[in-house]
Amino acid sequence: MLIRALILLLVVLNLGVAAWWLMAPPPPASAPAAQVDGLPLLETPTPQQLAQARRAAASRPAAEAPPAPQLVEARPTTAAAAPTPQAKPVAPPKPSTEPAPVADAAKPAPPICASLGPFDSEAEARAAQGRLKPSPASARLRSQNQPARAYSVMAPFADRAAAEDMARRISAAGFDDLMVISNGPTSGVALGRYSTREAAQRRQRDLEAAGFDARMEAVGPEGPVQWWIDVRASVPAAALQGQAGAARAVAQDCARASG
Repeated sequence: MLIRALILLLVVLNLGVAAWWLMAPPPPASAPAAQVDGLPLLETPTPQQLAQARRAAASRPAAEAPPAPQLVEARPTTAAAAPTPQAKPVAPPKPSTEPAPVADAAKPAPPICASLGPFDSEAEARAAQGRLKPSPASARLRSQNQPARAYSVMAPFADRAAAEDMARRISAAGFDDLMVISNGPTSGVALGRYSTREAAQRRQRDLEAAGFDARMEAVGPEGPVQWWIDVRASVPAAALQGQAGAARAVAQDCARASG
């Protein structure tokens, strides 16, 4: 009986302890330790301890500021390949129906006019004319006496008074180089003396065009007849002279030659 009573007592005691443990209030949460400038303090620090903690914090070097962040250019590891433009197909040229422009032909040289000669006979002149290649635009034979020492242009009159009146009229028309002469019963107006027949003929034509009667006279005898070839061509006169075998090539005024 005694042993059972002890066992029962132990069970009751254990049950009581378990009930007290389960029903006891939880312990109060511990407050965090007080800190000053990152240093732990006692639960109830004194003013001296607080001042000492502040002096210790002030004596420490200030923490270095963290370095400023650097900007780094972000580059793609693999560059995207640019699209290659595709060449557009070129259409074949359309056949042109228009005729190709013809290059400007070289402008022909202005014509020249000259007298080739002299030749002693008409037959020699005609043979020389046939040797001209290419054929000139125009070619004609002309005969004339061999030149005299000089040629004069005169306007004869029956008396001196008429000659002086004509001299005044000719001078008023703009002609100079004139003089009234008297040779016995015959008088006249001398209108110039020239070394060549051609120059005298030009003076005569100018006076006749102005309405004055004038004539050309040779000073001294003229030689026998000579033949000339008056040509109008597009090749140099020297080339024509060589082809014809002429001794001379006298340049002429094309305007007068055509007239």
